Amino acid sequence: MQTLLKVLGIIALIWIGFMVLGVVFKFLIWALVIGAAVFVGSAAYAAVKSKSDRHALDR
Repeated sequence: MQTLLKVLGIIALIWIGFMVLGVVFKFLIWALVIGAAVFVGSAAYAAVKSKSDRHALDR
């Protein structure tokens, strides 16, 4: 009986560990998607902004 409880405890700890890792990876994936969207948006803004300022360089 003692060994069975140890095995069940170890299985429960492994299960909880995988649950925590799943939540962490899900957060990291969303953070990566949001970061990529912000990066692309800022790069597009900089590209549009630099196109309009090209005539200022000709002076």
